[in-house]
Amino acid sequence: MTEERLNIPARATKRFFFMIAIGLILMAVGLVIAANSGGGHGEGHGEAAEAGHHAAGWGQRLLANLWMNNVYFTGISVVGVLWVAIQYVAYAGWSASIKRVPEALGSYILVGGVIMILVFLLPILFTGHNTLFHWTDHSVHEVGNPNYDPIIVGKSGYLNVTFYVIRMVAYFTLWFLFFKWLRRESMAEDLNGGLNHYNKSIRLGATFLVIFGVTSSMSAWDWVLSIDTHWFSTMFGWYVFASWWVSGLAAITLTIIILKQMGYLTMVTSNHLHDLGKFIFGFSIFWTYIWFSQFMLYWYANIPEEVIYFQERLGGNNNHFTWIFFFNLLINFAFPFLVLMTRDAKRQMLILKIVCIAILIGHWFDFYMMIMPGTMGGESGFGLIEIGTALTFLGIFLLRYTKELSKASLVPVNHPFLEESVHHHV
Repeated sequence: MTEERLNIPARATKRFFFMIAIGLILMAVGLVIAANSGGGHGEGHGEAAEAGHHAAGWGQRLLANLWMNNVYFTGISVVGVLWVAIQYVAYAGWSASIKRVPEALGSYILVGGVIMILVFLLPILFTGHNTLFHWTDHSVHEVGNPNYDPIIVGKSGYLNVTFYVIRMVAYFTLWFLFFKWLRRESMAEDLNGGLNHYNKSIRLGATFLVIFGVTSSMSAWDWVLSIDTHWFSTMFGWYVFASWWVSGLAAITLTIIILKQMGYLTMVTSNHLHDLGKFIFGFSIFWTYIWFSQFMLYWYANIPEEVIYFQERLGGNNNHFTWIFFFNLLINFAFPFLVLMTRDAKRQMLILKIVCIAILIGHWFDFYMMIMPGTMGGESGFGLIEIGTALTFLGIFLLRYTKELSKASLVPVNHPFLEESVHHHV
């Protein structure tokens, strides 16, 4: 098998930098408008936060957007490492020819870790607490203080700044180390051949699956669930994982299609696309199953302290999030389910491309729904700040991702199952 080296044109890199620049400009303009309008809502006027939410301004809105986008792109990145680990542990042959694509996704993990720690710690260093996380406010722990909160105090053994930062550093360190180890073994296999590197990758992959199984749920509790500190959900780790996973699958598939259209990955056929399409189809249903199971149980029980989470998203906050709530189901379930239902649809690059883009946008909104009601309440908006932040993170992500893709052959020339992948047929 011959190597295929990705050559990143200078104009492509310039476009990524241009995307970042445009994003920063839009963000800055949006912040100026929001600050002058006296609130965080839209680009026009502020709204009074509903009961249970403090007044949130442009600074809070910026923090929330930075946090949300970083959580989203970090999840896609670590799913790339998870995908590779699963293929090794399963002794999968069909995916050998496309493994370099998910392999490179993990390149954002280090950047994501740095941003996450800064966004969490800098507000605490300057103001004493991070307004995204109510539990970081010292007054809620002081008996006799009007802000004293016994529920948060009861969780303080887990939700405290020191332990939180230790966990965060541990997640990113472990994820990044396994990304580097798996990547190193994969590239060494290209040079040396044999089965030694492949067998070592299987052991690394199996270990990572155990570690990810624990850290993915814990990170979901820490980074998303702890925003709504009073709310409990034993399914929340699965819910965040499902959203990350299907977004990662869409990113992998979209990258493969774009590379195919550029003339790379010549050995990838409609059979490989068919399997990727089946994964996207199946796990879109899986995400919906988790979403519905969580929602239905809370709705049916109708216990006030449990349904508050959904009330805030389905009628609370002046119906601010109601349209996103239903749009979420439409774009993340109904659209991929109906479009990818037939066999032929899963084998067509154009259809898969459209579905992948829709899913990536849809699950960005899914994380918006998870994070914004608890941080911004009725003062959240969707305007220049949101678009600018998303563009900035997308540009940074693509710079890291494409650079990593170009470091090794897109074809793992000495992979023991490469021949099986070439002749894969479904």
